[in-house]
Amino acid sequence: MCEFKIIKKNDGKQIFEDIVVLSYTEDNQLLFRDVIGMGDTLESALILDVNTLNQTCTVFEHELIQPFIALMKKFASGGIAKTDIETFQMKLEELKKKV
Repeated sequence: MCEFKIIKKNDGKQIFEDIVVLSYTEDNQLLFRDVIGMGDTLESALILDVNTLNQTCTVFEHELIQPFIALMKKFASGGIAKTDIETFQMKLEELKKKV
């Protein structure tokens, strides 16, 4: 069984180890479960790379990832509304002001 070390791309630090399950929750949070079933989440993160040779998984965390995943799920299901896109655009505009 592969047990992964989770590396955060943002700063290069290892944040979890002995992870055997990676998935997204209903709230689009990235869920990690270790070999004994204990779990932890990152609120707004994306899996960038999974390497079974060195048993690492690299993730990237950013405030826009969670709402983006939610938007894409609505788009894929055909349940997207104009207001969903406008809400995401507002988040982008807020970020733009910070830059």
